[in-house]
Amino acid sequence: MNEKASLQAVFDFNMKFGSSLCILNVGGRRFSFSAELMKRLPLSRLSRLHRCVSESELLELCDDYDRDRNEFFFDRHSEAFSFIMLYVQHGKLRFLPHMCELSFYNEMLYWGLESSDLQPCCQRRLDDRMSDCFVHFFPEEEETRGPEKTPRRWVERMRRTFEEPTSSLMAQILASVSVLFVLISMVMLCASTLPDWKAAETLDQHRIIEAVCIGWFTAECIVRFLVSRDKCEFVCHPLNIIDLLAITPYYISVTMTTLTGENSQLQRAGVTLRVLRMMRIFWVIKLARHFLGLQTLGLTLRRCYREMVMLLVFVCVAMAIFSALAQLLEHGLDLESGNQDYASIPAACWWVIISMTTVGYGDMYPVTVAGRVLGGLCVVSGIVLLALPITFIYHSFVQCYHELKVRSARCSHSLSADFIN
Repeated sequence: MNEKASLQAVFDFNMKFGSSLCILNVGGRRFSFSAELMKRLPLSRLSRLHRCVSESELLELCDDYDRDRNEFFFDRHSEAFSFIMLYVQHGKLRFLPHMCELSFYNEMLYWGLESSDLQPCCQRRLDDRMSDCFVHFFPEEEETRGPEKTPRRWVERMRRTFEEPTSSLMAQILASVSVLFVLISMVMLCASTLPDWKAAETLDQHRIIEAVCIGWFTAECIVRFLVSRDKCEFVCHPLNIIDLLAITPYYISVTMTTLTGENSQLQRAGVTLRVLRMMRIFWVIKLARHFLGLQTLGLTLRRCYREMVMLLVFVCVAMAIFSALAQLLEHGLDLESGNQDYASIPAACWWVIISMTTVGYGDMYPVTVAGRVLGGLCVVSGIVLLALPITFIYHSFVQCYHELKVRSARCSHSLSADFIN
């Protein structure tokens, strides 16, 4: 009993009043900290380590402890801990290069950090990686729960087949068929506007092809809705809204034909129906599900909306200034013989926007010396203002492209392994 009490006293002395230097041995790499610094560290494991009052409590937090050297041993990743300590010093936490995001996140949880401590770019990487891994672990989880959960496995597999074109061979086949129908529909829509596309036989063939394409898109949309995880999220998704806007005009047209009994030629003469039919051009955006470039564009616009708003503000402010000056110099100083193209500020806004974007249609241009000088300033300022946010948008585009390319390569690797097996 006396020996145990003596060991306890030595332990308490070393931890609280003795050595002012604590050594952390993480994966064979030693880190030295003062006792006061360990109290202030935001890592919950180390702060709890300092509050231990017995060796048994201590060994619950670390793998081993050397009383003589006051050294704590942790069988963890040493480089990951080094990055975490950089966060303690500088307040910025990023992923360790060439290390799996989930493995680094596991190290963070061990030391007492959360995903909110990561930088926003790394948080997005972690969220994407966790969402990717969920669909791989989900079937295994369902298998362990028994045969009654088998239908959920098939629903999840069906959802991945329709939502992720690179998830399996069947998904790639369905994606190819969908792209083919989109291209056929676009070709038929463009051809229907030709003057020679008015013959009765041609119209009948066009209606048959149109019905087949609409039938495929409708069936695809219904199946994707039925197997979706969250029905409200599915309905609110932009691509699904575009699908609905592209499909609905056809059924409206068919319904009006059935109810009114009017000839299809007369219907197509209606302005409303022609507008609805032209909304089918939104099917082109469906290609974003299958092409990396369009996905990168959409993701970049979503992440850079602040920069896009800033660009719009720049253009609007410059347009207000230059249009007012152009109207004054070209027309306001001489109301009778002035340039009538600049009779109002809204009319001058058109000239400003085509000048700032260096398009220059030539439909209106300044004729006075002062107006031409102003036009030169307008063009130069437009180039500068448009170039300012482009750097941010470009870097975001490169980052989005890299993320999507890595994700696509990971899915392709999984697809190749499944095909070989």
